[in-house]
Amino acid sequence: VAILMGFFVAAACAYMAGLVGTSSSPISGIGILAIIVASLVMYALCSSFGIFSMPGGEKFATATAIFTTSIIMAIACISNDNMQDLKTGYLVGATPWRQQVALLLGCVVGALVIAPVLNLLYEAYGFPGALPRPDMDPSQALAAPQAALMTTIAQGIFSSTLAWEYIYMGLGLGVILVVVDQLLKRTTRNLCLPPLAVGMGIYLPPSVQTPLVVGAILGYFLRKHMKEKHGEEEAKAGFRRGTLFASGLIVGESIVGVVLAGVIVASVTNGGSEAPLAIVGKDFAGTAEYLGLAVFAASLAIFSKIVLGSKKG
Repeated sequence: VAILMGFFVAAACAYMAGLVGTSSSPISGIGILAIIVASLVMYALCSSFGIFSMPGGEKFATATAIFTTSIIMAIACISNDNMQDLKTGYLVGATPWRQQVALLLGCVVGALVIAPVLNLLYEAYGFPGALPRPDMDPSQALAAPQAALMTTIAQGIFSSTLAWEYIYMGLGLGVILVVVDQLLKRTTRNLCLPPLAVGMGIYLPPSVQTPLVVGAILGYFLRKHMKEKHGEEEAKAGFRRGTLFASGLIVGESIVGVVLAGVIVASVTNGGSEAPLAIVGKDFAGTAEYLGLAVFAASLAIFSKIVLGSKKG
C-alpha cells in the first residue's frame, strides 16, 4: 500500500508543488485517502487471518494502518519539498547534484531530529486524548486535528462504526464546491470559493482559524492601499516584506515552543512544577487574555508598518 500509493502521491504532490508551491499541495486530502485505503486493506487482511479475535487485535490493526499512512504522508511531504527546492534551484541556476546531496542530508537529519522533538512536546504538553500524566490540563494539550481525524477514521473502520454517510456527504460537498469555484472564476473578476479553504475551515479549531482570517483581511487591505498609493511594484515589494516577517513569526514561535517544552520537561523530571516560569497565579487568567489581545494588536501594527515601509527599509 505504501509503495503503490506513495508512487502516485509523490507524482501528484511534486507536480502541484512545482506548479503553484507546497501551500497548495493536497496533503490533507491525501492523508485522509491514505488512511481509508490502508484501513480497508488491513481490515480485509485481519479479518482473513482472525487478528480481530486476538487480544489487542483491533489496536494492532489501527496502529499498522496509521504507520502505513505516516509513510505515505512522509513521501508526499518530501516530494513537495524536493520539487519546490529543485525548481527554485533551476530558476537561480543552482547545481542539481549538490541540491540532491543537501536534500538527502536533510531527510536523514530531519528523521533524527523530529522524533525526539515530538516526544519532548508530548511529555511537556501532551496531545488531545493522549496525555503523559493523569494530572495534566487537557485544555493545554497541543491540537492535532489531522491526527485525530485519521485515528477516528481508522478506529471507525475496524470497529464497523464509521459513519460512511458523512464521507459521502463530504465527497458530494467537495464536487459542488469545485463546480461553484469554477463558475465564480469564469463569471466574475475577483470572486472564487477554494474547496481547500472551505475544508480547512470545517475541521481546523477556531484558535488556528482566527489568525488566518485576520491576516487575510489585513493583507488584502494593505495590498490594496499600497497598490492605489504607490503602484503595483511597491505593492509586490510590501507583499514580500510581509511574507518574510510572517515566516519569521512562524519559525520563531516553533523554536520558542520547543525551548519552553524542554524547560517544562526538565522541571517535571526533577520533581518541579509543570509551569516553572509562571510569575502569577491562575486568577490572572482573565487579565492575561486582554494582555494577549493587546500584544496581538501590537503585532498587527508592527506587521502593517513593515509592509507599508519604503523599498529601502
